[in-house]
Amino acid sequence: MGGAVAMALSEQAGRSLTIIEAEPELAAHQTGHNSGVIHSGLYYKPGSLKATNCTEGREALYRFCEEHDIAHDRCGKIVVATNKAEIPALEELQRRGEANGLTGVTRISAEEIHEREPHITGIDGLHVPETGIVDYAAVTRKYGEIVKERGGNLKLGSRLLGVTHETGGLVLETTTGTVHARNLINCAGLQSDRIARMSGVNPGLRIVPFRGEYYEIVPERQSLVNNLVYPVPDPRFPFLGVHFTRMIAGGVEAGPNAVLALKREGYRWLSLSLRDIFSYFFYGGFWKMAWKNWRSGLGETWRSLSKRAFVNALRKLMPELQMSDVHRAGAGVRAQALEPNGALSDDFRIVEAERMVHVLNAPSPAATASIAIGKHVARLAEKRFELS
Repeated sequence: MGGAVAMALSEQAGRSLTIIEAEPELAAHQTGHNSGVIHSGLYYKPGSLKATNCTEGREALYRFCEEHDIAHDRCGKIVVATNKAEIPALEELQRRGEANGLTGVTRISAEEIHEREPHITGIDGLHVPETGIVDYAAVTRKYGEIVKERGGNLKLGSRLLGVTHETGGLVLETTTGTVHARNLINCAGLQSDRIARMSGVNPGLRIVPFRGEYYEIVPERQSLVNNLVYPVPDPRFPFLGVHFTRMIAGGVEAGPNAVLALKREGYRWLSLSLRDIFSYFFYGGFWKMAWKNWRSGLGETWRSLSKRAFVNALRKLMPELQMSDVHRAGAGVRAQALEPNGALSDDFRIVEAERMVHVLNAPSPAATASIAIGKHVARLAEKRFELS
């Protein structure tokens, strides 16, 4: 996200621009650990920032990949209903997709599901041809290269330690030295709420990390899946359920689940930060969310600990899947914004302040929509900072 915002701002020559990145490389966390899916815009409430930016950003991303020779594939996906109770939600997805400008979404029968994905079982479905796959780390690296080519600076391995206000600007203390800036745009993802507080802004929410764990189908069984296969998601949660995803570099992933992480960059169960745990343990919104969703939370945790439970969830779509067909793979951590009332924030949240713009919630499809939302944030910044 930050790279896309910087790229949009760098389009006008003469601007002094610096990207401050805590890690030694770009896309080290959310962007580099996601599923690699270019989302179509099927799921999002029409008129939301997610919907409008996904539609525009999806096509902009396809064009960007073509222009810069980044490997991608507009392969399409199917969404599968496995019982009659899911059909109303499937119909709502079709309605939303059409309202969001998708032109190729078609209803497919059980027989057509079998023709596209012979090992998938369902009674009804949607085919969504606009969906694709890409390597988002490669996309982000290209954003950074473009910013540098236009005269911008990249300070890698430079963790932000503090922000103070001075006449005419801000002083940013980092692990690699002091940076004087007129303005600040916060696109810190998992640390975005902390950066806001560090800057003197109340974000009005708390970032709670959810880890999504994947399995991968073993090479000799990857023919079980041709492209992308999704279940009908539970509308109560901003997660899409375990699904099958063909990856641009080869292989097929299965997952993810959504389990509470014990560290904001916690990709394994053994990754633990008391500071991060306390940040939500002493937040009222967390306990309100936990009280409402404890049953599903326990189910996700059990799937995390039990391979058999994870495979059983996948068998809802692919009954013939065996335990030996998959092995544990990587994981990602989602920066989920949690409201004080316990609600999981399900749209982009951007807060403006004096000399600052804070992107506090950038949920999926943030990677897909990065070029579009980057331009949106850049326009807000230009107006807020009175840039010509």
